[in-house]
Amino acid sequence: MMPCKLSQGAAPVDQGTLPQDAEQIFAMSQNISDAQKEDLAWATYILLRNTNTIAVLISIQGELCVRGYWKTPDNMSKDEVLDWFKEQIENIGLSDVKETLYFPRTTESEIWEMLPEGTRSLLVEPVLQATVQSAKKTENNEGFILLASSIGYAYSDKDRAWIRAIGNKFRGKSTCSEL
Repeated sequence: MMPCKLSQGAAPVDQGTLPQDAEQIFAMSQNISDAQKEDLAWATYILLRNTNTIAVLISIQGELCVRGYWKTPDNMSKDEVLDWFKEQIENIGLSDVKETLYFPRTTESEIWEMLPEGTRSLLVEPVLQATVQSAKKTENNEGFILLASSIGYAYSDKDRAWIRAIGNKFRGKSTCSEL
């Protein structure tokens, strides 16, 4: 009988340098069902752990889960931070993105003031829900996943496909708590 060799698991991804001017946060909208909170917490964790990501934001039906290193105003409560992120999303215009946006070599930009200094790659993956109305197929935006990295060209084709698959997990799911 041959000895069984156990796999050591995935090696941690090189996350480059961590930003100096950013605060590590984990905040989530409160009016999300417990099951959805668990799904969002797990998704943000594995995206940070298994990709070159330093910051991840998932927005589903206007509800947020924010995790990682972000450049946020000082002395804010978690609720205030979430409101600030919603304002940033509205100002940038991310809430209606319909196609993947990938910036493998970003430069510092005041448009993205929420991103930590030193962000080199940015990926926005939409979460779309397909609907069919009298022989016409449309896709409605349900939200998006935003990932930031301190490494240029951080997301390979394989990474982007995997991130898209994680986004698909949130298609058609209600985020509201059932009371």
